[in-house]
Amino acid sequence: RYSLFYNHLKNIEESEGGLDKFTKSYKTFGVNQLADGGIYCKEWAPGAEAVFLAGDFNGWNPFSHPYKKLEYGKWELFIPPKDGCSPVPHGSKLKVVIRAQGGALLYRISPWARYVVRDEDKVNYDWVHWNPPQSYIHKNPSPKRLKSLRIYESHVGIASPEGKVASYKNFTYNVLPRIKDLGYNCVQLMAIMEHAYYASFGYQITSFFAASSRYGTPDDLKEMIDVAHSMGITVLLDVVHSHASKNSEDGLNQFDGTDSCFFHSGYRGNHQLWDSRLFDYANWEVLRFLLSNLRMWIEDYRFDGFRFDGVTSMLYHHHGIGTGFSGDYNEYFGLHVDEDALCYLMLANHMINTLHPECITIAEDVSGMPALCRPVAEGGGGFDYRLAMAIPDKWIQIIKELKDEDWNMGNIVHTLTNRRHEEKYIAYAESHDQALVGDKTLAFRLMDAEMYTNMSVLTPLTPVIDRGIQLHKMIRLITHALGGESYLNFMGNEFGHPEWLDFPRIGNNESYHYARRQFNLTEDDLLRYKFLNAFDRDMNRLEERFGWLASPQAYVSEKHESNKVIAFERAGLVFIFNFHPYQSYVDYRVGNWHSSLTVAFKYKILLDSDAGEYGGHQRLDHNTEYFSEEYPHNYRPNSIMVSKLFWVLFVLTLLFICV
Repeated sequence: RYSLFYNHLKNIEESEGGLDKFTKSYKTFGVNQLADGGIYCKEWAPGAEAVFLAGDFNGWNPFSHPYKKLEYGKWELFIPPKDGCSPVPHGSKLKVVIRAQGGALLYRISPWARYVVRDEDKVNYDWVHWNPPQSYIHKNPSPKRLKSLRIYESHVGIASPEGKVASYKNFTYNVLPRIKDLGYNCVQLMAIMEHAYYASFGYQITSFFAASSRYGTPDDLKEMIDVAHSMGITVLLDVVHSHASKNSEDGLNQFDGTDSCFFHSGYRGNHQLWDSRLFDYANWEVLRFLLSNLRMWIEDYRFDGFRFDGVTSMLYHHHGIGTGFSGDYNEYFGLHVDEDALCYLMLANHMINTLHPECITIAEDVSGMPALCRPVAEGGGGFDYRLAMAIPDKWIQIIKELKDEDWNMGNIVHTLTNRRHEEKYIAYAESHDQALVGDKTLAFRLMDAEMYTNMSVLTPLTPVIDRGIQLHKMIRLITHALGGESYLNFMGNEFGHPEWLDFPRIGNNESYHYARRQFNLTEDDLLRYKFLNAFDRDMNRLEERFGWLASPQAYVSEKHESNKVIAFERAGLVFIFNFHPYQSYVDYRVGNWHSSLTVAFKYKILLDSDAGEYGGHQRLDHNTEYFSEEYPHNYRPNSIMVSKLFWVLFVLTLLFICV
């Protein structure tokens, strides 16, 4: 694998003048304005017989501006300036006209188009030349690379309580301050790359270099990222290089009139479950396109890194379809692995790490490919983090299938700690996947129909709501503290957002009712959502203070099956969870370790899920001091005697600090 990567890199250095020049192709391909006002156009269309540029600027004459054919399927066109000005005005519409091999004329959007829009009365998108007299200028530097990553997974279009497509401006001025207040230091933006079908959640990309116009202009997005940087928030792009939309009128499919071009031809070029096209990662021009795409998002928009979607589909010829992964190494090495795709990912991470070492990359891989998050120089994939995708599945399975008294503490701890040595994982209890229609969020699984009737503080606190609120907090904290080296939450789930997420489509009469986030629920003092919101905020702020995500993996001293207690130490803190549905404990001893055998260490409660501000029952005195004794317990040299450990319905998650 490394030799394949090395050979590709060597060929790029020898044939293209280096990786830096090769990945700057977004400045020469497509339609770009020159310093003298002229326009330089360049496309790769190997299956075309002829290529032309048409648009408002030439009265849509399909033949007046022909491209010149170059080597290797490339075409170029230079249009001189008119009276020192651009011959193609800003905001005018364009199309690349392809004469296919059979003679048909195909009107296409350039794969490198920076801005595409759709009129309300049209189905397809139009390519609009974006070259404003004054583009937005970034004022704030990007934040330094974070040690503890607390990610707020977001979708701009649904980031409003109103039933509509929300804007970049709305996110900038209404949502970013909320993210900052909640203690998240990173926002991961979904559905930014242009996608014709809104309900695809941004995963059926049609224009890879265009920021989605349904939320506003490219400058609006640049401003949003700049404001996030002013708040110290890192901004990641959810990038989709695993497949592309099948659209041809306003997408990449059949750009030059052939079945291939950017994709494999025939069966190999189609994803049977996603109904989309699959890139040919062995193709030189596909590598140019995808690598330049990453660089454009970093350098033009100032994104601080990427979450690569669908990495499992890229890594294997079977795309993970109908395949389980047990961890056997035969599953990761063999002819079923797409070495070309893996090589592309190595090139992408090498490029990002070389040219922009402050950037972060995340792999969405469910297979557990070894060394995916080790440096390319070691033969690894080069990613910084991978998603711990088994964790949300485990919580769903537990809540859905088991009674409270049957929860297995050892199994929970195993799932939260079962990760590859020296590869960083992003832990999460739930993401956008669990919020989508057809699935249920943790809050909805725990409280279900009672969320409609009993979330008001004016109504009695029922056992279902009480249990749901308490477990919601405990599940999130133990995942945060034990599950990885980073933490992720999907917008709204931090406060137990009711119902599901469903985009407007024919099946729901094009309704926006479920395509929104009701942030207003946390602002109503009469609703219990405020308790979950406050706990999530204080949990993140505590991590900011002590940095357990950047600390070595936790030492678990107890996973007691009959007591339903889990206790562990991380970053100098002691975490204690009582998951028992009805059993409380008095004078419960918990093992711990400290460096001195002569000084009695004193501990105090830092975070208590039973506290009143989090919807708890306030059963603990936070002024109580707990002393570590030189009394071995659970293979730890010292221990603490906890005076009260309440059962889960009245909640207990305790977090201690030595003072």
